[in-house]
Amino acid sequence: MKIHIIGCSGSGKTYLANKLSKKYNISHFDLDDIQWDNNAKEYGKKRTLDERKALLQEILYNNNEWIIEGVYYSWVQQSFDEADKIYVLDMPGYLYKSRIIMRSIKRKLGIQKGKRETLKSVYNLLKWTETFQNKNLKEIRSIIDRYDDKVIWLSRKKDVDKIIKAV
Repeated sequence: MKIHIIGCSGSGKTYLANKLSKKYNISHFDLDDIQWDNNAKEYGKKRTLDERKALLQEILYNNNEWIIEGVYYSWVQQSFDEADKIYVLDMPGYLYKSRIIMRSIKRKLGIQKGKRETLKSVYNLLKWTETFQNKNLKEIRSIIDRYDDKVIWLSRKKDVDKIIKAV
């Protein structure tokens, strides 16, 4: 089984990926770990396009089954091509914005592991979610239209829960 999950920050991609990974015993890969150089000294340093494509190819070629999740779409065509299912999380804005804020608070308090965000980076992320919903999602739709037979749109948490419970 090869699953690609795409959606806005805070839409529940990692939640769904983790649940499916445990349920099916399949490795889960976060595209953030490919996009961003987590070993860089400064926050928000991107890897080059060639580096990202090479790391993605490594995952695709070294794993018979996988779950890949992230917001990225312009450089992950090969993952879309090879996926058996593509889940698109198109959740309401209030839901992902509240999740982003809660995630940030939990990280600041040390309750949740994750990137060291600043107030400015959280603010910018919340602003960016508008761009994702109004621009990027349209671009994603046009890219994945040709995969119609394997694309599943999820627009409510209830839809995500059904996928998790399905056998």
